Amino acid sequence: MAYASKKEEESGLSSYYNNKTTIIQEARVFNESPISPRKCRALLTRIVYLLYIGETLSSQEATTLFFGTTKLFQHKDSALRQMVYLAIKELATNAEDVIMVTSSIMKDMQPNSEVIYRPNAIRALCRIIDPSMAQGVERFFKAAIVDRTPSISSAALVSSYHLFPHAKDVVKRWVNEAQEAVNAKSSPSFFGGSSGGYLNFGSSGASNTGYQPIPSTSYIAQYHALGLLYLIRRQDRMAVTKMIQQLGGGKSGAGTTLKNPMALCMLIRYAAKIIDEDPNVQRQMLDLLDGWLRHKSDMVNFEAARAICEMKKVPTAQLSKAISVLQLFLSSPKPVLKFAATRTLAALALTHPSSVATCNVDLENLIADSNRSVATYAITTLLKTGNEASVDRLMKQITGFMSEISDEFKVIIVDAIRSLCLKFPTKHVSMLSFLAGVLRDEGGYDFKRAVVEAMFDMIKYIADCKEQALSHLCEFIEDCEFTKLSVRILHLLGMEGPKSPQPTKYIRFIYNRVVLENATVRAAAVSSLAKFGVNAIDMALRRSIGVLLNRCLDDVDDEVRDRAAMYLKVMKERPLADVYVKEESVFSLAALESKLVAYISDPVAASQPFDVTSIPKVSRAQLAAESIRPSTLDTIAMPVARADSTPPPPTAADTQSTYVQQLAEVPELAEYGPVLNSSTKAAQLTESETEYQVMCVKHIFKEHIVFQFNVTNTLPDTILEQVSVIMQPQADCGLTEDFIIPVPTLTTSTSPGIVYVSFSRDNPEEYATGSFQCALKFVSKELDPSTGEPEDEGYEDEYQVEDVELAAGGDYIIPSYASFSSEWDRLRTGASSTETFSLAAMESIKAACNSIIEILNMEPLGGTETPTSASVHTLQLSGLIAGGGGKVLVRCRMTFAKGEGVTLELGVRAEQESACALVVSAVCG
Repeated sequence: MAYASKKEEESGLSSYYNNKTTIIQEARVFNESPISPRKCRALLTRIVYLLYIGETLSSQEATTLFFGTTKLFQHKDSALRQMVYLAIKELATNAEDVIMVTSSIMKDMQPNSEVIYRPNAIRALCRIIDPSMAQGVERFFKAAIVDRTPSISSAALVSSYHLFPHAKDVVKRWVNEAQEAVNAKSSPSFFGGSSGGYLNFGSSGASNTGYQPIPSTSYIAQYHALGLLYLIRRQDRMAVTKMIQQLGGGKSGAGTTLKNPMALCMLIRYAAKIIDEDPNVQRQMLDLLDGWLRHKSDMVNFEAARAICEMKKVPTAQLSKAISVLQLFLSSPKPVLKFAATRTLAALALTHPSSVATCNVDLENLIADSNRSVATYAITTLLKTGNEASVDRLMKQITGFMSEISDEFKVIIVDAIRSLCLKFPTKHVSMLSFLAGVLRDEGGYDFKRAVVEAMFDMIKYIADCKEQALSHLCEFIEDCEFTKLSVRILHLLGMEGPKSPQPTKYIRFIYNRVVLENATVRAAAVSSLAKFGVNAIDMALRRSIGVLLNRCLDDVDDEVRDRAAMYLKVMKERPLADVYVKEESVFSLAALESKLVAYISDPVAASQPFDVTSIPKVSRAQLAAESIRPSTLDTIAMPVARADSTPPPPTAADTQSTYVQQLAEVPELAEYGPVLNSSTKAAQLTESETEYQVMCVKHIFKEHIVFQFNVTNTLPDTILEQVSVIMQPQADCGLTEDFIIPVPTLTTSTSPGIVYVSFSRDNPEEYATGSFQCALKFVSKELDPSTGEPEDEGYEDEYQVEDVELAAGGDYIIPSYASFSSEWDRLRTGASSTETFSLAAMESIKAACNSIIEILNMEPLGGTETPTSASVHTLQLSGLIAGGGGKVLVRCRMTFAKGEGVTLELGVRAEQESACALVVSAVCG
C-alpha cells in the first residue's frame, strides 16, 4: 500500500481511503468470482493498517470482515494466503464464531504440506482455538516444533508460548520437542526459490507449493525454544539450574549447543536470576558467566559482563574481568556498545567506585564523543569515581556541552554534581557557581527543579555556602516562571533567612513577589515575611514587617488577605507564634490517615468534631526521612527491578486502613465505635515452618478489646472447620470474654482466615494488661484426592500457640513527637510520678535505653536514645495514650557502675493520673 502524499492528506483522500466504513463496503471484493488476489491483498492490507493505528471494530463488523476473509481460502495464491492469515489473526479477538475456520487452517499446517504459508497458519490457529481444543492439535504442534524449517519451528514455539497460560498441562507435555529444538543443528530456511518472486508477490493465481529451502545461519528457533523451555520449568529451580548447566557449555562456554546470540543472552539472564534467588549456586554460575565473557559475539560478552556487575556480593576477581570487557567496549567504533558500557559502568560506580576508576582514562576520552548520551554517562561516571583534584577540570569540561544536551541528561549531570558537592564540600565554590550559571539558562521544569534541589542540599549540609546559595535563589525567583519552585524557595527563605547574619537583605526579594506574582506565590511570600517578623530580634525589623503585612490586607485574593491578617495577629501574641510559626512537629501522616478513615466510616463519631489531640506527632526531620526522595543519580542506570522481585511492605497507613475495613465488615463489632488503636505489627504465635500458622493483632476500643487471629492452613489435602481460638486470661486482668467469631471452613486457598475474640473492659477508665494462654481449636477433615470434597467424618483437634501479651507499650501508648522542655513545663501542674529502680542486669546505659524504649513504645527526643556518656545519661520520651488519655512524657535519669548495673530514676508527667500509673506499671512489670 502506497502512503498518501501531502496533497492527498490535505484533500482528505487518505482519510477516505482508510475509512472504516469505506473498507467495510469494499469488502464485497471478497465475494467476486473469479477472486482477484491483487485487489484482495490491497484491501486486507488496509484492514490490518486500520487495526494497527488503533481503530476499533464492533463485534458485528469484525465478524463480517472475518468471514468475508475466510472465503479467500479457496484461492491458492501464496501471498494472498499469507495476508489472509495476518488479517484473521488480528480480527479473531473481536469476531464471533471464529472457531468455525479451524478445519481450513489445519489443512495448511499439515506436516506434509510444503507451502510457504504454513508458519502463518500455525500462528493464526493459536489465536483461533479454544484452550479446551489444545489437546486436539497437540500432534500438529509437536511435529511443527521439531520441523527442519526454522520459520515453521519458530512459529510453533512462539504460538506454544502464547498458548501456555491457557493450556498449561497440554503445553508442558511438549517439553521434549522444545528440548530437541534447542539442540537442533543448522536447518533450512523458508527463503528459497519459488515461481513467483520474493514471497510470490506478483504471481499468478496458480498453486505454488514447491520451494527449495536453503540453510539458515541465524538459529532463531533456539531462542524461541529456550523461552518455551524456561516457561515450562520456571517453577522448578533445580530443573532451570540443570538446563543452564547443560546448555552453558562448561567453563569456557565452547561446548554449548546454542548458536544464536539472543538465546545465549537469554540463558545468561536466567543464570543471573538463579544466582539472585539461590546464592549457593553462585560459584557454578560465575564459571559459566566467565566463559561467556570471551564469546565471539559482542552481545553475549556485554550481557555476561552486565550480569556480573549487577550481582550482589560478587568476588573482586570476577568483577575485574567484567569491567575489563566493558573497558574494551568504551573504545569500540560502535556507538551502541559505547552507550551500553558507559551506562553499566555508571550504575556500577554507585557501589564499586574504586573498581570503575580503572576506566577513568577511557571515560575521559568519551566526554567529547559526538553521541551526547554516551558523553553524559561518561561524565556521570567520572563524577562518581573522580577524586577531589579532578573536580575543577571536570567542571570545565561539563560547562562546554551543557547547552548541547537535552533536559533529561542535564538532570543526570546536575544530580551527579549534587552528590559530588556533598562528597567534596571544600569544592563547593566552583560547583555552586556552575549551578547558578545553569539556573539562568533555558530549561524545563524538571531541569530547574533538579538545580534548585541541589542548592537546597548544599544549604542543608554545607554551612559555608548557605549565604551565597540563598542569594542565587533570590535572584532566580525574580525571573522564575514555575510557581511550584517559587513557593518552595520562598518557604526555604522563611526557614533559613531569619537565621542569617543579615536577614534584611532577603526581604526585598520576598516582598517583590507580593507585588509582582500570582496569588499562590503571593500567599507563600506573606508566610515567608511573617517568619522573618516572628523570629526577628530587632524591633524595628518587626515593625517594618508589620507595615508590609498590613499592605497585604488589601490584596484581591482572599487567601493572601487571610494569611496576612492571621500573621499580624500571631506577631502580636507570642503563644500563638510558638504554635503556628515556631512549632517544629507535624502530625504523623499515617496515623492521621487511619484516624480520618475511622472517623468518616463511623456515623456516631462523625456527629462529633474530629479530635486531633489523639494523633501522634513526628519531627520535621522524621517526616522528611519517611518521604525522602532518592536522588536521580542514585536511580539512573540502576538495574531494572525484576518482575518477580519482592514488593515493598505495606505502609502503616495501608495496614491501619486494612484493619478498619476488616472490622467494618463484622456486624457483631458495629456497636463498638471507632478503633482507638491497633497493633502496628502482627505478633507471630507460631513458627513459620509449622502446618498451621497464627498471627495476632490487637484492636483497642473504648469499652472493648478485640483480638484478631489470622490463621493460615498450609496443608493442601486438609480442610479445617469451625476454626476458633480459645483464650485463657490470667486472673484479675480486668477483662471479661464476650464471644468468639470462628472461621467456618479454612483451606490453603482461603487462607488466612480471621478469628475474632472479643473482651469487655471491666473498667473502661483503666488500662487492662496481662497475658493470655491461647490454643487453636478446629475440626480436621481430609480431602478426597479424586473429587476434592472433604470427608464426612473429621476429628476435633487443638493446637497450642504462644501466649498473647496485652501491654502498655504498643497497645495503649502511641509514639508522638514533642518539644520536651516546653511540654514538660506545661505538664508541671498535671499528674506526675517519680520512682527509682535498680536494673542490675543491664550491662550499659545504651542497653537500658533500648530496653525502656522497647517496653514503653515511646518516641525518644533530641537524640537522647544514644548516650554520650558511659556513666550518666538522661533519656527523654514522649507519647500519647490511646482513647483520649492525653500526652505523657517520661524522663529517665540513669547512672551506671560496673558490677552494680544501671540505677534508674523514672519521672513521668501526664495529663491524667491513669496514664502515669500505666507507664510506671509497665516499667515495674
